[in-house]
Amino acid sequence: MSDTLCVQSLTDTDFYKLTMQQAYLHQLPNAEGVWEFRCRTDEDLTPYAAQISEQLAALADLRVTENQLDYLRSRAPYLKDDYLAFLRLFRFNMAQLDVSIDSGSLAIKVQGPQLHVSPFEIPVMATVSEIRNKIRYPEVDEAQIRNSTQHKIEQLTRFGDDVDLSDFRFFDFGTRRRFSYRAQYIVADMLQQALPQQFGGTSNPHLAQELQLPFLGTMAHEWLQTHQGLNYRLVDSQKAALENWVREYRGDLGVALTDVIGVDAFCRDLDRYFAKLYDGFRHDSGDPLVWGEKIIARLEELRVDPTRKMLVFSDGLDFTRAVQIYKHFKGRIQTSFGIGTWLMADFEVNKPLNVVMKMVSLGGQPVAKISDSPGKTMCHDRAFLTYLMDVFAVDAGVREHVLLHAGQGV
Repeated sequence: MSDTLCVQSLTDTDFYKLTMQQAYLHQLPNAEGVWEFRCRTDEDLTPYAAQISEQLAALADLRVTENQLDYLRSRAPYLKDDYLAFLRLFRFNMAQLDVSIDSGSLAIKVQGPQLHVSPFEIPVMATVSEIRNKIRYPEVDEAQIRNSTQHKIEQLTRFGDDVDLSDFRFFDFGTRRRFSYRAQYIVADMLQQALPQQFGGTSNPHLAQELQLPFLGTMAHEWLQTHQGLNYRLVDSQKAALENWVREYRGDLGVALTDVIGVDAFCRDLDRYFAKLYDGFRHDSGDPLVWGEKIIARLEELRVDPTRKMLVFSDGLDFTRAVQIYKHFKGRIQTSFGIGTWLMADFEVNKPLNVVMKMVSLGGQPVAKISDSPGKTMCHDRAFLTYLMDVFAVDAGVREHVLLHAGQGV
């Protein structure tokens, strides 16, 4: 573990960046993507620009090791030999990355083949977060991290006095906004020691290898957004993304993300074929209880047994909210929880950084995410956003809020 580098290796990322990169390699190696960084709050990050640029330049020196390739090969047999050979050769190209100050704000942009620029997302966010945190919150030392995490562990243990948590499972989804790599390492290590039955692992394969934890991940919003810019009718883009994922992984990695156009549009595209093929569905915006009820209702309408499916919740969770959701759906459908910022960046005396980095266009065409939380919408082209909502028959009330907040978040 390096104390000088924010990003430890090419596998120090969210696993779904690797699974999607393989799909890009096999299905659309030349599609050009544009990605932009954004801070969701009005915090000024420009004082850290020089240090951030220096750390990001170090990404060019990262290489996947043979040991890491062997590890991925043994733990993820659906990663094909040709992709692992590509990963052995993969390097971050700094010519595709631009860090600047624009209108008084930190601006970070990457542009190039989606296959090569998509992997920038997690290292960029983790780097910005760690540089800012170390400078702004020097009082958050190892003792503070351990004390705060111990309080969280004790909280979940107390919940277990009143609720049967025997099949409650949560995972670390905190890489992108972690306080630091060292903090993430400490927290994950404490969780696996104290809560071996509840803590299922991490989305970070580098950390998983270091701590001998399971890792997991399937697809992100970008996979479905990418299909908006490909040669499909826009109305068919979400179904094409789901179909192409199945084509790539043939039954593995069967959890679908539902909120690129909103859960109602997703449910309309979710026919019996997809409902039987996919193992579960991931929640990342909107009211989790309303969302879960809609998924269950759609499965029942399609004559698919919900108890055989999984709901994965991953939107701004802490243990209190996760246990509430778990209790609500217990016995009706399987659940698991991806907990990120609260576990890996919130240590009581600091305020976690709220940043994102998302794709804004593909092949010169705009793409958009119309999530179930309108404030998370990001699209530079309001005409395209309006057209996308027309095509997918987005509710009028949702449309109003989406257009009001468009461009302000992701």
